[in-house]
Amino acid sequence: MERKPRPGLLIDIRSLTFFALFGALMFVAKMAMASLPNIEPVSLMTVLLADVFGWPGLLSVCLYVFLEIFIWGAGFWSISYLYVWLILFCLAILLRKAPDFCQILLLGAFGLFFGFFCSWIYLPAGGLSATLAWWVSGIPFDLAHCAGNFVLGLLLYKPLRRVLITMKKRYFQKMPLTSKSGK
Repeated sequence: MERKPRPGLLIDIRSLTFFALFGALMFVAKMAMASLPNIEPVSLMTVLLADVFGWPGLLSVCLYVFLEIFIWGAGFWSISYLYVWLILFCLAILLRKAPDFCQILLLGAFGLFFGFFCSWIYLPAGGLSATLAWWVSGIPFDLAHCAGNFVLGLLLYKPLRRVLITMKKRYFQKMPLTSKSGK
């Protein structure tokens, strides 16, 4: 007797390929925008993955983090990447049913608090004073990150979400649709 997999636990080769390519696209898109200070598409793409695909989208985020560490090496910043993108993904999962503007606000807030989240890694190494110093010294960069994420979200969230929903409908028949509109 053939054993049937539980729904939602099995990912097919098409989905796996899509999420791998999307993770690579996240890395390439960030590198393409590297000349712009603290303006990056990774936050937007992470929120879109969580919103449209749910937990399977985390595969792309994990690949993106792996590529960052593989290309740039391991350091304090890379340890924070192991949890900071997960924080954003989980918050976006929680806001899946909320109006689109909530995700756009999340993008801005994440940019604003990115340095705060990343500073946690310095707590065991340098104590509270080093953690606070690292965070406070980066606030101007966090403000730029906040503005960049918010503007990218305003301009691109809805059109990219529509594209991903269309792709999901067309190519991922086995993956349940969980968008806000129920489409």
